[in-house]
Parts: sequence; C-alpha cells; structure tokens
Amino acid sequence: MLKVTELRQGAIAVSEYRCSAGPDDRPETELHGGDAVSYVRRGGFGYRSRGRSYELVAGSVLAGRAGDEFVCSHEHHCCGDECLSFRLAPEVIDSVGGDRGRWRSTALPPLPELMVLGELAQAAADGRSEIGLDEAGLLLARRYVELMTGADKPPLHASAQDRGRAARTALWIDAHADQPIDLEAAAREAGLSPYHFLRVFGRALGVTPHQYLVRARLRRAARLLAEDAGPVTEIALDVGFADLSNFVRSFRRAAGLSPRQFTRLSRGERNFLQERLADPA
Repeated sequence: MLKVTELRQGAIAVSEYRCSAGPDDRPETELHGGDAVSYVRRGGFGYRSRGRSYELVAGSVLAGRAGDEFVCSHEHHCCGDECLSFRLAPEVIDSVGGDRGRWRSTALPPLPELMVLGELAQAAADGRSEIGLDEAGLLLARRYVELMTGADKPPLHASAQDRGRAARTALWIDAHADQPIDLEAAAREAGLSPYHFLRVFGRALGVTPHQYLVRARLRRAARLLAEDAGPVTEIALDVGFADLSNFVRSFRRAAGLSPRQFTRLSRGERNFLQERLADPA
C-alpha cells in the first residue's frame, strides 16, 4: 500500500513516497519521524494533525514536525499519490532561516513559489537535472520558510462532501490543464453552479479554480524546463498558455527567475546556483 524509497541520507535526507490507498482503506494514526517538507507530486489525500484538516492535491506542500501524530485519508481520492519528502536536520532549518521551536505540522495549497522548486527537486530525484538533490531540497526549504515566516493562516472550513467534489475536480483540471478550461466547465464537472463551485473549491483547497489551473500548467512547464525538453515557446504552448509573454510573466512571478534562467539552474550551473542560494530574490 505504501512504498518508501530512500534516495538520500544525511542532514538533508530525501525519500519518495508512493501510496496506493483508496477510499475503502481505513486510515491509521502515524507519527512524523522528523522535521520535513514534502512536495505532493501526483494525486492527492486528506491530512489531519494537531486538530486541523487539509486537503492536499498535486502541487501542495506538507510540513511535518518530529513527534507529531497525523492521519492521512483517501476518501476523496482513488488513484494513489506520490510525494517527495525532505527530512531536515536542525542545523539545516537554522541555515535557511527557520525557527525549530516554531516548526509545526501544516500544509499549504499549490503555490507557484513552491511548485516550480518542487518540480525542480523531482527532476533532480529522477536524474533529469544536473542540480544536486540536496541543493534542490535546500532551495525548497528556504522558500517554504520565507513564505511561512510570521504566517498563521486559519484552517479552511468545508464539508466532507465539498472537499470530495473539490479534490475530484482538481484531479480533472490537472488532467486537462493543457486545454481551455473556464469556471463554467469546471463547475459542470463538479455538478455545481459556478458561484457555489467557486466558494467550495476555494474553501476546500485554498486556491481558486483558475489559480489551480495556472499552477498546474506552471508545474508541467517547470518539469519540462528542468528536462530541457524543448524551446520555451513550445513548452508554453504545450502546457496550455495562449502566448509566450503571458507564460514568461507567470513563470517569473512564480519562480523569481525567467524560464531560461530556470533551465540554467536545472543544469546545475554552479555560479548561477550559488547566486540563487545567496540571494533568492
């Protein structure tokens, strides 16, 4: 049901999780074995810890604190999920500006600032990028800490039925992200009116349907750029962007660097990598 592959050990230990659990499998209480940041690469699942519940989909990020109990559930997901997890030693958290005393188990919706680095890390894990896996993990952890510093977002409130509709529709959007999708089309897929669907989706997943669509396209673009899979223009059109300028603006806003600079980073160019680690702005 759960397959764990250890990819790297040390101060930045990396594991790949593949779970085939479905709605009929009973969730069990587990324990975070270390402080970690995990990127949801595929699928989705429910997560509950310290009295808060979250619905995670592709592109979400999960943080775990050593010793915290948690429960993962799959009542709204039936196709399995995959995560890339970075377990961080205390000195690593300190090095990226984190506060070990305030580190907590929580989850974030798909955020462009984290998704592109998650895809870069996945490319490194798959051997499709020349950047080191530990380096990619360090970049992801630093960006996560920057986003979470001083933040204390209240939990989202949505019924189990609404969370299920939102999660299933997110999977549908992800599968058709290269095609034109508007609010009405997504609402029809969920079986709701556009206005009701907009509220349900936002409450359950923390992003609007359009935001999730754009971020799904950015995730795919980051994956292809990390592989150096073709010209930037072709990649932009292949993932669903209507024009190159819109793609470049969206990608730069998300990653803090242009698509071509991101490709340089994925190639592991040392000088450029050191510049990003020293000054990610």
